[in-house]
Amino acid sequence: MAIHVHVNAEGVGPLDPDLERLLERAAVAAFQAAGAADAELSLTLLDDAGISELNERYLGHEGPTDVISFALHDEGEPPLGDVYIGHAEALRQARENGVPAAEELARLAIHGTLHVLGEEHPEGAERMDSPMWLTQERILRGVLAP
Repeated sequence: MAIHVHVNAEGVGPLDPDLERLLERAAVAAFQAAGAADAELSLTLLDDAGISELNERYLGHEGPTDVISFALHDEGEPPLGDVYIGHAEALRQARENGVPAAEELARLAIHGTLHVLGEEHPEGAERMDSPMWLTQERILRGVLAP
């Protein structure tokens, strides 16, 4: 039994090895927090065009977004999924929120992984007070701790 996370960067240039390790650790930590001992995840960073295409095709929304997740397992099976992070959108959000880009990318890796695990959150103002958001931020603090 093992947790496998495959990090890819399509259209965003070569990925810094430290960032790649951080994203992998973030996703693994989310699986571990949920008690998953066996899981597989593909985590892909996309440019605005790539994430916009997925956003429109699968969610019916125009333009770039920060993260899109697809759970590919059936109930009772080990978690399996794809997470797509809008790299440029994550960088914009990091600037807007005054956080390092690596922190925002790790946050989105955790967020997407929690969705693969079946977690949901409300939209709007309640989102940041939801159990999923609180879990995400707790996991993120652990991943970023020295």
